[in-house]
Amino acid sequence: MSFSDKVLTWYDEQGRKDLPWQQNKTPYRVWISEIMLQQTQVATVIPYYQRFMQSFPTIIDLANAPQDDVLHHWTGLGYYARARNLHKAAQIMRDDYSGQFPVDIEQVMALPGIGKSTAGAILSLSLGQHHPILDGNVKRVLARFHMVEGYPGLARFEKQLWQLTEELTPTACVQQYNQAMMDLGAMVCTRSNPGCVSCPLKDDCQAFFHGQQKNFPGKKPKKDKPVKQTAMLLLRQEQQILMYKRPATGIWGGLYSFYELSDASQLQQKLTELGLQASSEQQLDTFRHTFSHFHLDITPLIVDVTPLANTANINENNRQLWYHLSQPMNVGLSAPAKVLLDNLQNPAHK
Repeated sequence: MSFSDKVLTWYDEQGRKDLPWQQNKTPYRVWISEIMLQQTQVATVIPYYQRFMQSFPTIIDLANAPQDDVLHHWTGLGYYARARNLHKAAQIMRDDYSGQFPVDIEQVMALPGIGKSTAGAILSLSLGQHHPILDGNVKRVLARFHMVEGYPGLARFEKQLWQLTEELTPTACVQQYNQAMMDLGAMVCTRSNPGCVSCPLKDDCQAFFHGQQKNFPGKKPKKDKPVKQTAMLLLRQEQQILMYKRPATGIWGGLYSFYELSDASQLQQKLTELGLQASSEQQLDTFRHTFSHFHLDITPLIVDVTPLANTANINENNRQLWYHLSQPMNVGLSAPAKVLLDNLQNPAHK
């Protein structure tokens, strides 16, 4: 039995067929799921996907929605560039493709946030087009099966795996095969403690034969992450907290967060800029938020404020708002902002 036959037989018996995006398949529905599933577990994605599709059932609905609304639906999923790219891509499809998802892989790859593997997954899973895929799960299966040296992101490693997936992807049943390979990596050939005994490929798997599963794929050499510090200002007026929308690029791009200071001595200057004066201050415990490339130690500072006489609050091109704690707003929030807002709703901090 060939490699693909073993994979397909396993899929018939064990593969996942009841996930929300596997019902009423369209390129749009599969696209949303594929983007959400990047760096995120299926169990986490399901409720987000269901809410997202309820609010934005079509490409046009997504394209016409305010970015704040799209980011609000993404709050908590992380990697927010994914949501911004979804929104941009939907607008391109609205304007250039009459609101339809393109079916040519080169056109799909030209859309923001869609690479070769994601494009292949969308078109193969929704339309049955013949395209190989190479997501993280597939990389793990192939790297172990052939004991491919290297780690994800390394050029020669990626090139070798693309050659393998192109050779192994069958011309028939590609929709089921690609789904099966992703399922196999997610359910059996897992990152740690793989279930090799129940794997349909174990008889020919080189890593299993040599007892080297934990060493494939290789791990990228670790560098110590630098640590940065910031003070986040929770400027409070009764039950409202002043927030601002961050620039579209950079960390937390397009999300609402709090003004920050590199040094607490800058507080008075910032308050003056905003036309506010402080009546009390309270420093909360510092906590750490970790990004892929650095740690950020955040010291929250609650400052009760009142407007200065004869001074209107500065509104930076409508990028500023007073967030009401008892009436949450439908805007995208940075992860630390969401944590701090939740904490402020605790009576101990009111």
